[in-house]
Amino acid sequence: MTPALSEAKARELGPLQLAFIGDAVFSLRVRVGALAQGKGVRAMHMFASTRESAASQANALEILLPALTEPEREIVRRGRNAHAGHQAPRSATTAQYSASTGLEALIGYIYLTGQEERLDFIMGNILGTQGPLDLTEDKR
Repeated sequence: MTPALSEAKARELGPLQLAFIGDAVFSLRVRVGALAQGKGVRAMHMFASTRESAASQANALEILLPALTEPEREIVRRGRNAHAGHQAPRSATTAQYSASTGLEALIGYIYLTGQEERLDFIMGNILGTQGPLDLTEDKR
């Protein structure tokens, strides 16, 4: 069940709050995608860990950016500019970590505002279940 905050209420949340929720939603969607592949636990773990890395999320965001609306880009900017109070993990650059926070903030925002179809579109493109990214997709 997806909570449905108004877009105005969701924008009142801090970018790290949105990223906190977005991280959980992203992880769950990736793990469900791994489960759908019907492979063993080790293969599912490898699938999930590669897609949940900051570097992978930063790459996904770079591909998705042209398909985002201006309000979505603003959420990403807020997430990128947020200061988490800790350093990026050793496996990622500071820029990758910031970009991944931006993506997670966007996913948190979309989830909290109940935009299931948009979330399916974004996650489908990240996980490769959507086919090639169609930049003519309705951007709301």
